[in-house]
Amino acid sequence: MELIRKGKVREVYADGDDVILVASDRVSVYDVVLPTPVPDKGAILTQLSLWWFRQFADLVPNHVISEDVPAEWAGRAIRCKRLEIVPVECIARGYLAGGGLESYRETGSVSGVAFPPGLVEADRLPQPVFTPSTKADEGHDEYISVEEIAKDLGEETTARLRDLTLTIYDRGAEIARERGVIIADTKLEFGHDADGVLTLADEVLTPDSSRFWKMSEYEPGRSQWSYDKQFVRDWSSTLTGWDRTYPGPEIPDGVVKETRARYVEIYEQLTGETWT
Repeated sequence: MELIRKGKVREVYADGDDVILVASDRVSVYDVVLPTPVPDKGAILTQLSLWWFRQFADLVPNHVISEDVPAEWAGRAIRCKRLEIVPVECIARGYLAGGGLESYRETGSVSGVAFPPGLVEADRLPQPVFTPSTKADEGHDEYISVEEIAKDLGEETTARLRDLTLTIYDRGAEIARERGVIIADTKLEFGHDADGVLTLADEVLTPDSSRFWKMSEYEPGRSQWSYDKQFVRDWSSTLTGWDRTYPGPEIPDGVVKETRARYVEIYEQLTGETWT
């Protein structure tokens, strides 16, 4: 098989007419892959994505063909349709956090969407909003407005991306709330299949692509208890000798174990299945 793309966490291989998406145990912060893996991370991302794809099957087609992959990738890889990926990160936000919070503090808006004044960290927004960004192969993604996307993709495709992103977020957030979890925001990826059908791709509502907060601990005005890689970000933000460029620092054993535990916990909390 031919390696056609290696990302921060995933590799994509060509296998005849299909592609195989392989999730690794690598973890990245500030767009830098750290040298220490988190055990089982790739498998958890893959299995949680597959679970979510099933929850959304009536809303949008997805790229999953099967889990028929080489034995060395079993559990952490998916055989997928080839897609022409849309060059936009489709982000839905229900709460103010992360890059959205930073943008709001600077401009009062995110991706051209103005938010009410006086919001604080982790506030719930009046309604979920679509705040897309560019997809950068190198460097950082940048927020862009819906109007800018429409110039490149057309108004119909742009509206479809926005509507699907918010519909998926709404469905996912409702399912999560029933299980005691807040989905603060999430990032989705779409592509067109051979027939031009817009198709959900990549990973879906995982701890790498979303912010998951424990509902019982939720309190606006501060950072939240997170089930996602925010725990690694928080640890890395305390380092004084790293300038957030390559090479990244080794992750201490305690941070690795706690990160893995949070990934396992969110998988079990959402799916109701025991991670083995």
